[in-house]
Amino acid sequence: MFNRAKGHTPETVNDERSDPAIELIGVRKQFGDLVAVDELDLAVPRGATYGLLGPNGAGKTTTIRLLLRILEPDAGELRVFGQPVRRNLLDRVGYLPEERGLYRSMNIRTMLSFLAQLKGVSPRESRPRIEAWLERFGLEDRGDDKVQDFSKGMQQKLQFIAAVLHEPDVVVLDEPFSGLDPINQRVLKEVLYDIQQTGRTILLSTHLIEYAERLCDHVCIIDGGRKIVDGPIERVKREHGGAYVALTLDGGGGGDTSATLEKLEAMTSVTRVSADGNDLEVALEDDAGSNDFLASLVSSGIRLRRFAHVEPSLQQIFIERVVGTQLRPRSAPPSVDPETGTRADV
Repeated sequence: MFNRAKGHTPETVNDERSDPAIELIGVRKQFGDLVAVDELDLAVPRGATYGLLGPNGAGKTTTIRLLLRILEPDAGELRVFGQPVRRNLLDRVGYLPEERGLYRSMNIRTMLSFLAQLKGVSPRESRPRIEAWLERFGLEDRGDDKVQDFSKGMQQKLQFIAAVLHEPDVVVLDEPFSGLDPINQRVLKEVLYDIQQTGRTILLSTHLIEYAERLCDHVCIIDGGRKIVDGPIERVKREHGGAYVALTLDGGGGGDTSATLEKLEAMTSVTRVSADGNDLEVALEDDAGSNDFLASLVSSGIRLRRFAHVEPSLQQIFIERVVGTQLRPRSAPPSVDPETGTRADV
């Protein structure tokens, strides 16, 4: 369904295949006393699914708006396919913003056709694409309804369709799972997997770290407008270091999970414990042996169904690097973006 439109190939943009699809060099943006993006360097490889992660107010949305020239940087360079960002290059980009950007009084098919025309796709070309996408998201019977009659989740699906209808080479998604129920989150993940198979580049900003870990092959964590972690996920996990153990508690014995957590946190070899029901992830001191730790669990009377030595999850790295560093050198309150009327630091 997601075919490459005629002439729309990365090679036609720039023959130098080593150029990143997206590149930011020393980019800075300040609103009054608030430094929203601070000398940020990013390089998103062509064909990668690149996760841009960070806590609220980290500068993720501002970074995306700078890339798309919704905002202008105070300093630095922004490039797409090795060239400075210009309007003709932005036609090669599909953008799903965090806030709604739909025409509420228009019916669905008319609105999607209009948005496709803005990206150079004729009604004749867009018509079958619109029908295919509506069917993919289970909206084929709602195409003549108005946007204002749709729920928040349905509007999110429409906004995604609008972002990819012109079959861009780069897809930029700011919180794409917002407003979606678990079933539609799964549908969107499947769609993103399909887009990945076409070799397109995806820049994904999300608060759902577990989704980023499953979907992305590269990740960047920013905080306070600064880059903290950047690189292929496997390398990020390898360089993070430390020993991690995954446990599944035996809940059949009626044990108290909170009491088990207290026992674990009291052990000198344990640095951090995260829990999801009976599933635990335990970070150990670098010099702690997993066999010695297992012996300590047994001697403490902790009953297990699973014990496995694992690499750190992206969620664990996020918590340790962001919460642990607390890069917050800014004292001024958030400014309002004069371009959009929204907070500029989110």
